[in-house]
Amino acid sequence: MSQTTSAQFTVGKLDAGMALLLTEDYQLIEFPSVLLPRGVVLGSVVNIDVCRDRETEKRQRNDFRDLQDEILKAFGSNTPKPPHIRIGHTTQTWAVIEWDPLDLASAELRSLHLYRDDQRMMQPMPQTLELANSVAAVKSTGLDVDHSYDFKIEMRTSAGTFFSNTITVKTHALDNLSGIRVCFGDCDSQDEIDSLKETLARIGASYTDAVSLDITHLVARYKTGPAYEAALRYNIPIVKPDWILACEANAKLQPAIKFSLE
Repeated sequence: MSQTTSAQFTVGKLDAGMALLLTEDYQLIEFPSVLLPRGVVLGSVVNIDVCRDRETEKRQRNDFRDLQDEILKAFGSNTPKPPHIRIGHTTQTWAVIEWDPLDLASAELRSLHLYRDDQRMMQPMPQTLELANSVAAVKSTGLDVDHSYDFKIEMRTSAGTFFSNTITVKTHALDNLSGIRVCFGDCDSQDEIDSLKETLARIGASYTDAVSLDITHLVARYKTGPAYEAALRYNIPIVKPDWILACEANAKLQPAIKFSLE
Protein backbone atom coordinates (compact mmCIF):
# COMPACT_ATOMS: atom_id res chain seq x y z
CA MET A 1 0.00 0.00 0.00
CA SER A 2 1.35 3.46 -0.92
CA GLN A 3 1.99 6.01 1.85
CA THR A 4 0.93 9.61 1.19
CA THR A 5 2.91 12.64 2.41
CA SER A 6 1.28 16.09 2.60
CA ALA A 7 2.99 19.48 2.58
CA GLN A 8 1.66 23.06 2.73
CA PHE A 9 3.06 25.89 0.60
CA THR A 10 2.48 29.58 0.03
CA VAL A 11 2.62 30.82 -3.55
CA GLY A 12 5.43 33.39 -3.66
CA LYS A 13 5.75 33.94 -7.39
CA LEU A 14 3.59 32.88 -10.29
CA ASP A 15 4.03 33.05 -14.07
CA ALA A 16 2.85 31.09 -17.10
CA GLY A 17 5.35 28.29 -16.74
CA MET A 18 6.71 28.02 -13.23
CA ALA A 19 5.67 28.99 -9.71
CA LEU A 20 7.85 29.57 -6.65
CA LEU A 21 6.40 27.98 -3.54
CA LEU A 22 7.47 28.88 0.01
CA THR A 23 7.49 26.20 2.69
CA GLU A 24 6.61 26.78 6.32
CA ASP A 25 10.33 26.89 7.16
CA TYR A 26 10.93 29.47 4.38
CA GLN A 27 12.48 27.21 1.75
CA LEU A 28 11.75 27.89 -1.91
CA ILE A 29 10.92 25.22 -4.47
CA GLU A 30 10.00 25.50 -8.13
CA PHE A 31 6.73 23.91 -9.18
CA PRO A 32 5.02 23.72 -12.61
CA SER A 33 2.19 26.27 -12.72
CA VAL A 34 0.01 23.95 -14.78
CA LEU A 35 -0.28 21.57 -11.81
CA LEU A 36 -1.64 24.22 -9.44
CA PRO A 37 -5.40 24.53 -8.89
CA ARG A 38 -7.31 27.15 -10.89
CA GLY A 39 -7.62 30.57 -9.32
CA VAL A 40 -4.33 30.38 -7.41
CA VAL A 41 -2.70 33.80 -7.03
CA LEU A 42 0.26 35.26 -5.15
CA GLY A 43 -0.15 34.54 -1.46
CA SER A 44 -2.46 31.55 -1.97
CA VAL A 45 -1.85 28.60 0.32
CA VAL A 46 -1.84 25.20 -1.35
CA ASN A 47 -1.59 21.70 0.06
CA ILE A 48 0.28 19.16 -2.05
CA ASP A 49 -0.10 15.44 -1.43
CA VAL A 50 2.72 13.18 -2.66
CA CYS A 51 2.57 9.39 -2.74
CA ARG A 52 4.72 6.64 -4.17
CA ASP A 53 2.97 4.61 -6.90
CA ARG A 54 4.45 1.17 -6.32
CA GLU A 55 2.06 -0.54 -8.74
CA THR A 56 3.22 1.67 -11.61
CA GLU A 57 6.84 1.09 -10.62
CA LYS A 58 6.29 -2.66 -10.71
CA ARG A 59 4.56 -2.49 -14.08
CA GLN A 60 7.35 -0.35 -15.56
CA ARG A 61 10.03 -2.74 -14.26
CA ASN A 62 8.20 -5.67 -15.82
CA ASP A 63 7.79 -3.82 -19.11
CA PHE A 64 11.51 -3.02 -19.11
CA ARG A 65 12.45 -6.65 -18.45
CA ASP A 66 10.12 -7.80 -21.24
CA LEU A 67 11.79 -5.33 -23.59
CA GLN A 68 15.23 -6.63 -22.61
CA ASP A 69 14.08 -10.20 -23.25
CA GLU A 70 12.79 -9.22 -26.69
CA ILE A 71 16.08 -7.51 -27.55
CA LEU A 72 18.07 -10.55 -26.36
CA LYS A 73 15.88 -12.90 -28.37
CA ALA A 74 16.09 -10.79 -31.52
CA PHE A 75 19.74 -9.75 -31.40
CA GLY A 76 21.59 -11.75 -28.76
CA SER A 77 20.40 -15.36 -28.98
CA ASN A 78 20.96 -15.86 -32.73
CA THR A 79 24.40 -15.11 -34.10
CA PRO A 80 25.70 -15.45 -37.67
CA LYS A 81 26.88 -18.91 -38.66
CA PRO A 82 30.27 -19.38 -40.34
CA PRO A 83 29.87 -19.99 -44.09
CA HIS A 84 30.40 -23.52 -45.34
CA ILE A 85 32.26 -23.71 -48.64
CA ARG A 86 32.84 -26.56 -51.09
CA ILE A 87 34.61 -27.20 -54.35
CA GLY A 88 32.70 -26.21 -57.45
CA HIS A 89 34.24 -26.61 -60.87
CA THR A 90 38.02 -26.99 -61.28
CA THR A 91 40.24 -26.67 -64.33
CA GLN A 92 43.98 -26.43 -65.01
CA THR A 93 44.21 -22.74 -64.05
CA TRP A 94 41.13 -21.81 -62.01
CA ALA A 95 38.64 -23.12 -59.49
CA VAL A 96 35.14 -22.15 -58.45
CA ILE A 97 34.38 -22.07 -54.73
CA GLU A 98 30.69 -22.42 -53.82
CA TRP A 99 28.62 -21.82 -50.69
CA ASP A 100 24.97 -21.80 -49.71
CA PRO A 101 23.14 -18.57 -48.75
CA LEU A 102 24.79 -16.91 -45.74
CA ASP A 103 23.07 -17.15 -42.36
CA LEU A 104 23.57 -13.66 -40.88
CA ALA A 105 20.85 -13.88 -38.18
CA SER A 106 20.12 -10.23 -37.36
CA ALA A 107 23.59 -8.94 -38.28
CA GLU A 108 24.59 -6.96 -41.36
CA LEU A 109 27.18 -8.21 -43.83
CA ARG A 110 30.20 -5.89 -43.98
CA SER A 111 32.48 -7.74 -46.43
CA LEU A 112 33.57 -11.11 -47.77
CA HIS A 113 37.20 -12.00 -48.45
CA LEU A 114 38.71 -15.04 -50.10
CA TYR A 115 41.85 -16.59 -48.59
CA ARG A 116 44.19 -18.71 -50.68
CA ASP A 117 46.89 -20.60 -48.78
CA ASP A 118 46.25 -18.32 -45.74
CA GLN A 119 46.86 -15.22 -47.85
CA ARG A 120 43.88 -12.87 -48.08
CA MET A 121 43.15 -11.55 -51.52
CA MET A 122 43.81 -7.80 -51.54
CA GLN A 123 40.40 -6.80 -52.86
CA PRO A 124 37.04 -7.79 -51.33
CA MET A 125 35.36 -10.85 -52.75
CA PRO A 126 35.75 -10.92 -56.53
CA GLN A 127 32.81 -11.27 -58.87
CA THR A 128 30.17 -13.58 -57.47
CA LEU A 129 27.30 -15.24 -59.26
CA GLU A 130 24.08 -16.80 -58.11
CA LEU A 131 24.00 -20.36 -59.42
CA ALA A 132 21.20 -22.91 -59.27
CA ASN A 133 19.27 -23.18 -55.99
CA SER A 134 20.57 -19.80 -54.77
CA VAL A 135 24.12 -21.13 -54.44
CA ALA A 136 26.77 -18.39 -54.56
CA ALA A 137 30.24 -18.84 -56.02
CA VAL A 138 33.55 -17.11 -56.62
CA LYS A 139 36.19 -17.96 -59.23
CA SER A 140 39.87 -17.96 -58.26
CA THR A 141 42.00 -17.60 -61.37
CA GLY A 142 45.71 -17.58 -62.22
CA LEU A 143 46.40 -20.94 -60.56
CA ASP A 144 49.29 -23.24 -61.44
CA VAL A 145 48.64 -26.44 -63.38
CA ASP A 146 48.47 -29.64 -61.31
CA HIS A 147 48.88 -27.81 -57.98
CA SER A 148 47.06 -27.93 -54.64
CA TYR A 149 45.64 -24.84 -52.89
CA ASP A 150 43.80 -24.28 -49.62
CA PHE A 151 40.80 -21.93 -49.67
CA LYS A 152 38.60 -20.35 -47.00
CA ILE A 153 36.31 -17.34 -46.74
CA GLU A 154 36.34 -14.56 -44.16
CA MET A 155 32.89 -13.11 -43.44
CA ARG A 156 32.87 -9.75 -41.65
CA THR A 157 29.57 -8.73 -40.08
CA SER A 158 28.24 -6.19 -37.60
CA ALA A 159 28.29 -9.04 -35.04
CA GLY A 160 31.92 -10.02 -35.62
CA THR A 161 34.19 -11.89 -38.02
CA PHE A 162 33.61 -15.51 -38.99
CA PHE A 163 35.77 -17.92 -41.01
CA SER A 164 34.49 -20.77 -43.15
CA ASN A 165 35.85 -24.27 -43.25
CA THR A 166 39.05 -24.79 -45.26
CA ILE A 167 38.98 -26.87 -48.45
CA THR A 168 41.85 -28.14 -50.57
CA VAL A 169 41.55 -27.81 -54.34
CA LYS A 170 43.94 -29.42 -56.80
CA THR A 171 44.04 -28.06 -60.33
CA HIS A 172 44.07 -30.46 -63.25
CA ALA A 173 47.04 -31.70 -65.20
CA LEU A 174 47.09 -30.84 -68.90
CA ASP A 175 46.01 -34.36 -69.89
CA ASN A 176 42.98 -34.23 -67.61
CA LEU A 177 40.19 -32.97 -69.88
CA SER A 178 37.37 -33.44 -67.38
CA GLY A 179 37.64 -29.78 -66.41
CA ILE A 180 36.48 -28.65 -69.84
CA ARG A 181 32.95 -27.29 -69.63
CA VAL A 182 31.68 -25.43 -72.67
CA CYS A 183 28.63 -23.57 -73.83
CA PHE A 184 27.70 -23.45 -77.49
CA GLY A 185 27.07 -20.23 -79.37
CA ASP A 186 26.03 -19.87 -82.99
CA CYS A 187 27.39 -22.74 -85.08
CA ASP A 188 26.66 -23.98 -88.60
CA SER A 189 23.98 -26.45 -87.57
CA GLN A 190 22.50 -28.45 -84.73
CA ASP A 191 24.10 -31.57 -86.25
CA GLU A 192 27.52 -29.95 -85.76
CA ILE A 193 26.72 -29.17 -82.13
CA ASP A 194 25.46 -32.74 -81.53
CA SER A 195 28.68 -34.14 -82.98
CA LEU A 196 30.77 -31.90 -80.74
CA LYS A 197 28.76 -33.02 -77.70
CA GLU A 198 29.65 -36.61 -78.54
CA THR A 199 33.32 -35.61 -78.66
CA LEU A 200 33.03 -33.95 -75.24
CA ALA A 201 31.55 -37.16 -73.82
CA ARG A 202 34.45 -39.23 -75.19
CA ILE A 203 37.09 -37.03 -73.53
CA GLY A 204 35.21 -36.77 -70.22
CA ALA A 205 34.28 -33.09 -70.66
CA SER A 206 30.86 -31.47 -70.28
CA TYR A 207 28.66 -28.64 -71.55
CA THR A 208 25.92 -26.35 -70.25
CA ASP A 209 23.06 -24.59 -71.98
CA ALA A 210 23.88 -21.11 -70.68
CA VAL A 211 26.99 -19.02 -70.06
CA SER A 212 27.86 -19.00 -66.36
CA LEU A 213 30.79 -18.50 -64.02
CA ASP A 214 31.90 -22.12 -64.21
CA ILE A 215 32.25 -22.68 -67.97
CA THR A 216 35.72 -22.71 -69.52
CA HIS A 217 35.01 -21.84 -73.17
CA LEU A 218 32.30 -20.68 -75.51
CA VAL A 219 32.36 -22.69 -78.74
CA ALA A 220 31.02 -20.81 -81.75
CA ARG A 221 31.65 -20.03 -85.40
CA TYR A 222 30.01 -16.60 -85.47
CA LYS A 223 30.25 -13.49 -83.29
CA THR A 224 26.52 -13.26 -82.75
CA GLY A 225 23.89 -14.21 -80.23
CA PRO A 226 23.28 -13.74 -76.49
CA ALA A 227 25.78 -16.47 -75.51
CA TYR A 228 28.55 -14.63 -77.38
CA GLU A 229 27.71 -11.34 -75.64
CA ALA A 230 27.61 -13.04 -72.23
CA ALA A 231 31.00 -14.68 -72.82
CA LEU A 232 32.49 -11.28 -73.60
CA ARG A 233 31.10 -9.87 -70.32
CA TYR A 234 32.54 -12.73 -68.28
CA ASN A 235 35.84 -12.65 -70.18
CA ILE A 236 35.43 -16.31 -71.20
CA PRO A 237 37.59 -17.60 -74.09
CA ILE A 238 35.63 -17.93 -77.33
CA VAL A 239 36.97 -20.69 -79.57
CA LYS A 240 36.09 -22.37 -82.83
CA PRO A 241 34.70 -25.93 -82.80
CA ASP A 242 38.08 -27.23 -84.01
CA TRP A 243 39.44 -26.60 -80.51
CA ILE A 244 37.39 -29.50 -79.10
CA LEU A 245 38.63 -31.80 -81.86
CA ALA A 246 42.23 -30.76 -81.21
CA CYS A 247 41.91 -31.51 -77.49
CA GLU A 248 40.72 -35.02 -78.34
CA ALA A 249 43.37 -35.59 -80.99
CA ASN A 250 46.23 -34.50 -78.70
CA ALA A 251 44.74 -36.01 -75.53
CA LYS A 252 45.47 -32.85 -73.56
CA LEU A 253 44.20 -29.33 -73.15
CA GLN A 254 45.01 -27.08 -76.09
CA PRO A 255 45.75 -23.32 -75.88
CA ALA A 256 42.59 -21.37 -76.67
CA ILE A 257 44.49 -18.62 -78.45
CA LYS A 258 45.29 -20.91 -81.42
CA PHE A 259 41.56 -21.44 -82.01
CA SER A 260 40.27 -18.05 -80.98
CA LEU A 261 37.27 -16.78 -82.94
CA GLU A 262 38.71 -13.89 -84.94
